[in-house]
Amino acid sequence: MTPQLNVFGIVVSDMAASLAFYRRLGLEFPEGAETEGHVETALPGGVRVTLDTEAVIKSFHADWQRPTTAGRIGLAFQCVDPGEVDAVYDELTGAGYHGELKPWDAFWGQRYATILDPDGTGVDLYAPLSS
Repeated sequence: MTPQLNVFGIVVSDMAASLAFYRRLGLEFPEGAETEGHVETALPGGVRVTLDTEAVIKSFHADWQRPTTAGRIGLAFQCVDPGEVDAVYDELTGAGYHGELKPWDAFWGQRYATILDPDGTGVDLYAPLSS
């Protein structure tokens, strides 16, 4: 048997704040999930994104500690075109989320930007510069 990656898990400090952020990016989580310790959503192709509160992680990993710097996982959301990168970035920063890297034309041929989620995880937005 060959293991298959099918979950991207994110540990969150505030479930409601994290759900609000990821819902703005189009992920669908169950209504009322703000009070849960674990929630998940399926993406096309069957991969799931899960959010777990720090309390849930500590319930089975007693020595776990919140990272003091940004983590080593990155998430990237593909946009339809460069204009959508700018629009989504503006919408999220306008809603109070931290814009880490303003939209720019990357040398590898994409419009690119980075927003931080409520726990400081980098979330990239990108689109091809030309079709």
